[in-house]
Amino acid sequence: MIRIYDFKEGIDKDIYMKISSRTKLDNKEVNGVVEGIIKNIRENGDTALFDYTYKFDGVDINSSSIKVTKEEIDDAYKKTDENFVSAVRKAIKNITEFHEKQKQNTWIDFKDGIIYGQKIRPLEKVGIYVPGGTAAYPSSVLMNGIPAKVAGVEKIIMVTPPNKNGINPYVLVAANEAGIDEIYKAGGAQAVAALAFGTESVPKVDKIVGPGNIYVAVAKRALYGYVDIDMVAGPSEVLIIADDSANPRYVAADLLAQSEHDVMASAVLVTTSYELAEKVDKEIERQTWYLERKEIIKKSIENYGEIIVVKDIEEAFNIANALAPEHLELDIRNPFEMLGKVKNAGAVFLGENSPEPLGDYMAGPNHVLPTSGTARFFSPLAVEDFIKKMSVLYYDEGSLKEVSSDIIRLAESEGLTAHANSIKIRFT
Repeated sequence: MIRIYDFKEGIDKDIYMKISSRTKLDNKEVNGVVEGIIKNIRENGDTALFDYTYKFDGVDINSSSIKVTKEEIDDAYKKTDENFVSAVRKAIKNITEFHEKQKQNTWIDFKDGIIYGQKIRPLEKVGIYVPGGTAAYPSSVLMNGIPAKVAGVEKIIMVTPPNKNGINPYVLVAANEAGIDEIYKAGGAQAVAALAFGTESVPKVDKIVGPGNIYVAVAKRALYGYVDIDMVAGPSEVLIIADDSANPRYVAADLLAQSEHDVMASAVLVTTSYELAEKVDKEIERQTWYLERKEIIKKSIENYGEIIVVKDIEEAFNIANALAPEHLELDIRNPFEMLGKVKNAGAVFLGENSPEPLGDYMAGPNHVLPTSGTARFFSPLAVEDFIKKMSVLYYDEGSLKEVSSDIIRLAESEGLTAHANSIKIRFT
């Protein structure tokens, strides 16, 4: 079912390019649609937002019904069960504890006549996009909302597409438990634009975070500059490095877990063992049969599922670092000893009892991770994404005079005589 490639004699460049060049963003038709939506929202606000919600979601909303009410949240609790709420609260505890360790502090330093430092301030308003459609993603609410809470963001505003029954109850409960301040029934590029510019009903925010479909991703990219964004996320991906000690049932299950996300999701196994590769192939076929999202899984595996057999573990890490995967599992005998070989990855999962879904839901580290090779220069979503830093500076007269000639010389070398004069005038 899944293709097995022999890279023992060297990497096949065509296969490497296929895995590393997945993107949904370079679609001229989608870009044109998104540009039109953004323009319409900016010019017509609520009217455009309500029209798009009816057109794309089949839901008729207005200024009095777009915002989720307390009664709707109370009703959501009635539609979920105590076990779900308990699991959400346990996840919130773990995620909060992890992100509390990321907090940064304001600092001030003093020298003779000089004070300088850095002041940390949280963003005032942040927008969180949570996907809707056929699947519910309460975990996305937690992973985007909790670090913003920990950072001290004053108001967290969530948008998510409605259906004819309202908002998914699991999403609403997660949002309430995470302390989201306001929730609006809007999705797609139109919701992103509403957050960026503000409408009569939806507040304007300083930053937009959260995953979405191609229209959401393109809208976030187009609106960067009007607002900040977390990242432009591509299709999800996992790369597993495994040796002959790995359990093929576990490896296959972890590959399939990633494949059910999307037909463009990438699930790659890099192994030193032919025997493991063949067993994993058989396990993928066997396990796929009883999974609910098997049609998505089959297409994903067909499009971007690969097993690559390499000559040694060094080559496996070379491939992993070149691809810079969103999720990297080390299913090998000595994962802690080999962790130092990882240069590029969004998150690293060590050993057979640390599968990627552990990070998705419960462990604490954020599951909003760089994709499409951007782990070479991007990091997971963190508390620092919800703060801004301000420099603080004070010089007394003597301290300024001591460096005045140097400032004047540097300013004049750039032809900025008014800058130089700003210093000269204080000492002449």
